[in-house]
Amino acid sequence: MAAIMAFSGWWTIAPALITAILLLFHTFSSAQTDPEYPFMHQATTAPTVSYYDYIIVGGGTAGCPLAATLSQNSSVLLLERGGSPYGNTNITDLAAFGAALSDLSPTSPAQRFVSEDGVVSSRARVLGGGSCLNAGFYSRAGHEYVRLSGWDARLVNESYQWVEKVVAFHPPLKQWQTAVRDGLVEAGIRPYNGFTYDHLYGTKVGGSIFDQNGHRHTAADLLRYAKPSGLTVLLHAPVHQILFTTQVQGSSKPKAHGVIFIDANGLSHRAYLRRGYNNEIIVSSGALGSPQLLMLSGIGPKEQLQAHNITVVLDQPMVGLGMSDNPMNAVFIPSPQPVEVSLIQVVGITHNGTYIEAASGENFAGGARTQDYGMFSPKIGQLSTLPPKQRTQEAIDKAVEAMEALPQSAFMGGFLLEKIMGPISTGHLELTSLNPNDNPSVTFNYFKDPRDLQRCVDGMKIIENVIESNAFSSFKFDSLSIVTLLNMTANSPINLLPKHANSSRSLEQFCKDTVMTIWHFHGGCQITRVVDRDYKVIGIDSLRVIDGSTFRNSPGTNPQATVMMLGRYMGVKMMRERHVTTNRP
Repeated sequence: MAAIMAFSGWWTIAPALITAILLLFHTFSSAQTDPEYPFMHQATTAPTVSYYDYIIVGGGTAGCPLAATLSQNSSVLLLERGGSPYGNTNITDLAAFGAALSDLSPTSPAQRFVSEDGVVSSRARVLGGGSCLNAGFYSRAGHEYVRLSGWDARLVNESYQWVEKVVAFHPPLKQWQTAVRDGLVEAGIRPYNGFTYDHLYGTKVGGSIFDQNGHRHTAADLLRYAKPSGLTVLLHAPVHQILFTTQVQGSSKPKAHGVIFIDANGLSHRAYLRRGYNNEIIVSSGALGSPQLLMLSGIGPKEQLQAHNITVVLDQPMVGLGMSDNPMNAVFIPSPQPVEVSLIQVVGITHNGTYIEAASGENFAGGARTQDYGMFSPKIGQLSTLPPKQRTQEAIDKAVEAMEALPQSAFMGGFLLEKIMGPISTGHLELTSLNPNDNPSVTFNYFKDPRDLQRCVDGMKIIENVIESNAFSSFKFDSLSIVTLLNMTANSPINLLPKHANSSRSLEQFCKDTVMTIWHFHGGCQITRVVDRDYKVIGIDSLRVIDGSTFRNSPGTNPQATVMMLGRYMGVKMMRERHVTTNRP
């Protein structure tokens, strides 16, 4: 009874406890070993002019496996605007999860951006990309997604396996995650498929890029596959422009032939493609960076380019369109007993287009090296959907203070979250400046399509059934009804939205009021609209885009496995193309 009474005085701020859950998954503190790649250098050491067979812009989740693969029989330059993930415990150490996201310094591996919808999010600025910042869940795309993408299923499987040998692990399943698993099955999300990387309807345990020692393994680790003599990686090397020749013999298309990048001292460098039929520039700068760079280089909507005094190389109105971000909504469940600290390990894959996942923690306020409260921190701002001009540092500081004042006994519990597949709702991206380091303006239009909102409602109903299941009974207070739990989340002090009295009675309103990003944004250079099915930019020679910006829907429950697979997959295809043309009689 005393434990129940403890909740009555602070239930309106208890949802802030969600913020702590993903921070303290483990107590390990050792940074991942630096592989000391001999091919990795600061851009300040680069020559003023250089020549390569392939130039890859962006050393992220797709760029690293692509570079490692192409280096086997070609000279490859990989340009990354951020630094190395190695030696940074905020990245490599699971116990520090969230610290990188809340770091707003110019050298942070995470660069905050605020969508025009008012949702605060983050884009990667580090070798390894988003795999250095995320919660680590590893799951493949479904067979239907592979088929619709026009991919070779055998090569897809081989590429996934190539990735998994380095970065994927079987996570331990303890009490909370077991209760969620059994609760999902009890709620009808069947069958139970056990541990698998595959995307299967029902309930399963997925993989993780965190190993058994709590160390993160990122896409940068895939550079271990590289041929050292064939690869040059330059850090802190943001690309400002792709260079084109507009008069090409035998072709009416402009041809990409080089890039301009700036080092940390502000000096300009040029890297050019060597002469050769198969030599190409590949943009792998992510859903925000890839369409942004195409526009800065003169490929995009003519009116927008001219408004920024950019010379139009190709009027391509589809660049920057089709921007999507999978919305996420969560419910915090205080527990009457301690629970383990856990990642997202279990997922329920439903037939109605929603995915159910969970995370948990014990005494989150105690023993942490930081007080950043993980992915739900007010410092990260991920729940703040108030327009940016009305989101003040004072309000955020008050939210942080409110959470830090909570007793340690309040930090027991976990949360269930739902996110929708797709999504169907889309938005657009526009330039804000000529500096590639500045964030573009992006609108995702969360829940604009009513089908997305209905999927959220369906997902919340499944969460309610899991909470009420027998399997989950030992992890909830009988006195806290579903309505109370929803109100707890809807009234969170780190959500600065105006509150609606009917949030708990209307799941539609709850979804709108508590929408969050899960950082699965994609689009902007979509396949068959901006690139063809070989990821070549339509209307341009020697230029491809290979990353999540080409996706129309987010693959599987979580995209990182498929983005890494795509880098390897396309690298193998491009190597095969080079072999055929090189040996052509």
